[in-house]
Amino acid sequence: MRVLITKNYEEMSKKAADVVAELVNRMPKCVLGLATGSTPEGLYRELVRRHREEGLDFSMTTTFNLDEYYGLDVNHPQSYRYFMDTNLFNGINIEKKNTFVPDGKVPVKDIDMFCKEYEQKIKKAGGIDIQVLGIGGDGHIAFNEPGSSLTSRTRLVALTEQTIKDNSRFFKSDKEVPRYALSMGVGTILEAKELLVLATGEKKAEVVAKAIEGPITSSITASAIQMHPKVTVIIDEGAASRLSMAVFYRFAAEAEAKIGLKLF
Repeated sequence: MRVLITKNYEEMSKKAADVVAELVNRMPKCVLGLATGSTPEGLYRELVRRHREEGLDFSMTTTFNLDEYYGLDVNHPQSYRYFMDTNLFNGINIEKKNTFVPDGKVPVKDIDMFCKEYEQKIKKAGGIDIQVLGIGGDGHIAFNEPGSSLTSRTRLVALTEQTIKDNSRFFKSDKEVPRYALSMGVGTILEAKELLVLATGEKKAEVVAKAIEGPITSSITASAIQMHPKVTVIIDEGAASRLSMAVFYRFAAEAEAKIGLKLF
């Protein structure tokens, strides 16, 4: 696992953009796994800038999003489809037909089939080359709340009170926050060829430390990243403040820069 500690959110976002842009340039037909929320917004702004100012080309790229609130229409300003269109897709030259976000309005009776078909689409596309992840306040990845199986697949999930409280800042009140979501499972996420994990701020420091250095447990589903062979974690000083091995991570990053190889 590579752990890169940056000075601030802006540097974290640019380093994350470096990782994604390198893949897109090297493999124009790559498959990106994308996340929503405030953490990756800077990454997406930087990718849009690089497309407009440097010609970063997404015309052959395919994307799959981790999750979507269940019950929200695609035009709802808090739906994740709306978020992705606004923060990334509308600003780059990607084909919208190649962007996939779970359907938050799929009928209840069709949910199981929809989830299976979503995973089949990922496999048909050749699998996800790099999956962008944030870490929730209770240590979850995607909407895999504490207690989710570490082998779980795409499915309908119930959201915890912590997640509802954390996400209420995006709504007029916590009563408007959906109680359910469609989410890739932990097992689905771990099948990506590479993981790119982002976190920022001291509020995330404890769960970041548990995810990177703590035991692997379904109580902190982000800890499952420890089982993946190719993970890059990019965090700012605040999010890194509880890491016991921060000195080593900095040393490894310096050594990596000297030899020109990624040290996973």
